[in-house]
Amino acid sequence: MANLRNRLKIIKEQKKNEFKKENSPDASQASIEYTNDSTLKALGWISCGFKVLKREVLKDSPFDAKTALPPALKIIIHDLSGGLPPNYNSFVFFDLETTGLSGGAGTLAFLAAFGRAVKHGSANKLQITQYLLLDYPGENDFLEAVLKEFTKDCVIVTYNGKCFDSQILKTRCLMNRIKPLEYKHADLLFPARRLWKNIIQDCSQSSIETRILGLDRSGDIPGSLAPDIWFDFLKTGGTDKLTGICDHNTADITGLASILAAMIMIAEDPFDAKYDYDKGRLALYWRVFCRKREYDDLQVTGGKLLRFAAQKNIKSLPNIKAAIFRALAIDSERKEKNYTLAMEYVKKGLLLKEAGENWKDEFERRRERLEKKLSVAS
Repeated sequence: MANLRNRLKIIKEQKKNEFKKENSPDASQASIEYTNDSTLKALGWISCGFKVLKREVLKDSPFDAKTALPPALKIIIHDLSGGLPPNYNSFVFFDLETTGLSGGAGTLAFLAAFGRAVKHGSANKLQITQYLLLDYPGENDFLEAVLKEFTKDCVIVTYNGKCFDSQILKTRCLMNRIKPLEYKHADLLFPARRLWKNIIQDCSQSSIETRILGLDRSGDIPGSLAPDIWFDFLKTGGTDKLTGICDHNTADITGLASILAAMIMIAEDPFDAKYDYDKGRLALYWRVFCRKREYDDLQVTGGKLLRFAAQKNIKSLPNIKAAIFRALAIDSERKEKNYTLAMEYVKKGLLLKEAGENWKDEFERRRERLEKKLSVAS
């Protein structure tokens, strides 16, 4: 097996050398000429390896010049519960376009994007670096270029990246005999579901961007077409649709940054956030998070959020509302020893008939116990 690997490595090096000899001494121009189209060069793409191109794009950033992140962000995004990065500049937004949508050993990444918040003069910008694979033989150079973007101090931010992007990258590294990297990873899919699933049901990144954040992605090429577009490029060399999927890739990065910015806003002020979200579900999760840890300030805010979510004008599913009243009844009874207030929350829970019989039984048992405690106290 070792001899076979060595032979394959020699063959690969020979192909690289043959390509460079056949395509002039200027290797950077050779990769551009391979496409038979000047469009990519005009859009800022330059060679950065064997059949690998690179470009940098500046987009407007949803972040302002803050130097620190709100402590409650570790509650919103569980992946950050071990500790927040020092500031928003530590986040690196990462997205792949691949030849398949289900993963597996036969799927490879042909386009990668990394976004970082930067200052460009007095403006806040996202600096997006993209890497484009032009053909299969360049995959090794593509992976090596991509891996250099993962610095030890950064926090990689993705949307469903734990299940897809990171797994694709790991698999392709292993198949190219490259050691996969370990890195800090914040996947926004899971907190997005907690915040918005009960509001819009479909928690795809595009749905969050358009239906919650109000972003305009009309005219955008769907990511589901990425495999067909790259295979068509390999057959024809045409770049019209390929440039479209590259623009889609940059839009995914700016959208990802916008989702994180929305989560930061909610963490800063959960009572008056710009965007709608499931306040009841977050309040319950906030309570569980603080109950297991010593966060006095966050506990106070969490208690206020729980009472805020119990208000009549705050919409929540019946089972969420019932869970909120139960939590408030428990806290009033056990922490505050306020049995009268606890009884009020129990009675409100009993009015939620649509929550189901299980919740009714729960509140009935709690009412009987509180009635005994109130009789003794009187």
